[in-house]
Amino acid sequence: MKYTALLLLVVLTCLPVFAGSLGSNARAAIPGDVQQIISVDYRQLNNSQTALALKDKVLPDNLKQFEQALRGIGIVPERDVDQLIFATYRADKNLRVVGVAQGVFSMRKIVKTMAQKKIRGEHYREALIYPMSGGMSMSFLDENTLMFGALPAVKDGLDARDGEAGSLNSNSGVLDMIGSADEAPVWSVLDAAGTQNMLRSSLGDASKLADYDMVKKRVRGSRYTMNFGNGVKFDLSVLTSDSMTAVTLSSLLKAAVLYRKYTASAVEKAALEDVTVDSDSDVLRVHFSSDDASFRNLLNSQLFAAVSH
Repeated sequence: MKYTALLLLVVLTCLPVFAGSLGSNARAAIPGDVQQIISVDYRQLNNSQTALALKDKVLPDNLKQFEQALRGIGIVPERDVDQLIFATYRADKNLRVVGVAQGVFSMRKIVKTMAQKKIRGEHYREALIYPMSGGMSMSFLDENTLMFGALPAVKDGLDARDGEAGSLNSNSGVLDMIGSADEAPVWSVLDAAGTQNMLRSSLGDASKLADYDMVKKRVRGSRYTMNFGNGVKFDLSVLTSDSMTAVTLSSLLKAAVLYRKYTASAVEKAALEDVTVDSDSDVLRVHFSSDDASFRNLLNSQLFAAVSH
């Protein structure tokens, strides 16, 4: 049972996430059947050497392609992008991802640049969808906000915004979790199914135990925050239906930490010493803190390499 994987998988799933509250245009363009929402404050990201080290380790190819695509239309991500938002949602029994970028770039200037490059937009109702490199597409939600992703995802986002399909604004469960997390400098939320998948992947064989099988359906969702302002601080809250479920999950994770310590390297053992697991009423709480140097050592450990690939 690799409990360290719980911490790392959360980080790996969400990237180094720094953020603020979701803007109204972003909320309206996120499809309603959402599994996870992630927010990235790009300016804070580039002000933290530890966060950049994490980014270099876990940055997925599609985000690298997006950064390159932005540069191709005159946007310098490190200079012009304030916030990135990623939403994983269900569509046609599959998971899709749509992204939203907010910043100081100008829609008119970018459209002019694309016209000079003979990049033409495709009409989709009142919107224009532009092709980007790497097989991605984009569409502007307002002067300083653009949506990006695979073409079907961008169309899903526009359908949500235009009232042709349900949007995040109709998902009260996820909205409630956002309201409890988005004031933090780092945050992300998952719905019940997303949280169950995260716990199952993180617990490994422990997820096959009767105790976990009994409580997994009582998981309502989760939220987590991460702060690189002074070292690394990570807090995960798993919301359950009752206090007994939270206590049971806490016991499983505490046992996983103890088990992992017997086989962990020195660096991993040091990280595990900085992990606390407890429950508070119907909420499971996990906390991790580390100084910058120790966290960078953890990034270079075999466990981190195994979890991140």
